[in-house]
Amino acid sequence: MTASAPTGVDPAGVFLLTNIGELTTNVAASGDACGTVRDAAVLVRDGRVVWAGPATQVPDAAGSDGAEVGMVDAGGRAVIPGFVDSHTHLVFGGDRAEEFAARMAGERYAAGGIRTTVGATRSASDDELRERLRALLSECRGQGTTTLEIKTGYGLDVETETRLARLAAEVTDEVTFLGAHVVAPEFAGRADDYVDLVAGAMLDAVAPYARWVDVFCETGAFTAAQSRRVLEAGRAKGLGIRVHGNQLGYGEGAAVAASVGAASVDHCTFLTDEDVAALAASQTVATLLPGVEFSTRQPYPDARRLLDAGVTVALASDCNPGSSYTSSMPLMVALAVREMGMTPAEAVWAATAGGARALRRTDVGVIAPGARADLVLLDAPSRVHLAYRPGVPLVRRVWKDGVEG
Repeated sequence: MTASAPTGVDPAGVFLLTNIGELTTNVAASGDACGTVRDAAVLVRDGRVVWAGPATQVPDAAGSDGAEVGMVDAGGRAVIPGFVDSHTHLVFGGDRAEEFAARMAGERYAAGGIRTTVGATRSASDDELRERLRALLSECRGQGTTTLEIKTGYGLDVETETRLARLAAEVTDEVTFLGAHVVAPEFAGRADDYVDLVAGAMLDAVAPYARWVDVFCETGAFTAAQSRRVLEAGRAKGLGIRVHGNQLGYGEGAAVAASVGAASVDHCTFLTDEDVAALAASQTVATLLPGVEFSTRQPYPDARRLLDAGVTVALASDCNPGSSYTSSMPLMVALAVREMGMTPAEAVWAATAGGARALRRTDVGVIAPGARADLVLLDAPSRVHLAYRPGVPLVRRVWKDGVEG
């Protein structure tokens, strides 16, 4: 958990975070995508980064208004941008621990388990859903996540999908409409009729709360043609496009995402050479979700293959009750390094700047003038320790928009 702000630091004013042993700015320099600065400092004013660089070059901090400057000593520790978790499903009811235990006993994961959560979510009250959501948000913040996306998708009817979007919008601007998660149980055998509902009345009701539209383009969920229809309907409503794809096997999700200009395609576990080439030629980010593979015993995505092809890669938690019930972005970094061929620097970049790219944000995921002052102080001398010491609570302090907590 984070410590309280030291006496004399005005959370809405000006402070200097100094004596930073290793600062990850994500402002690329001399071949270093992480923009690493040693013996560094960060100057914050009114929730934004004013300056970041060597501690010996700190500019006049007070400014023309003569504001008192609070001083925060990092004690030689590392500072990174707040994690940007660009793929979560945090609004849901119920629990699927028994399903997890069955998988660990040898049962294969399939998308059908989503319907279990749909039933529990539909029957939960707003207050019950809100209480769970806020508990998960506290977990996320305590582990260094300062920006996150939240999807609907556990309602699958107009009323509940709208409720989920409204609750998500209470805590984040990054709300994604995922009515096309799977076909609702009452539409079994009538997938096209369900797509009519998703692209029509359901989208109309949810769109005022959402920034994005998403679809699970996968065998057992939605075909490429059905997916395109939902995505284009969302685009017509002014929503950005995201895609779940290539999670359970080879399929058309990545190709659809690249062709429609999606901000991201998420999972990317099973990709052909043609899929990789299409992503490399597009602006679509490949968001990898190693918590899913950890929890389902599927093969991990090959991040090295994507990076070497020039694809932009993000890491996210996919926090959900079925296939990845973890809110830990540090765990995603450790898994990406251990299992997916990424270096610690690449993994930290993907979990911060990469997530920002997946959300098409320039104000988060970096520590640079004008960016939001979303900062994480690690109880470690370098970012490498996030992978080197997996499972250890290394997040010492967190600032969101310059406010600690």
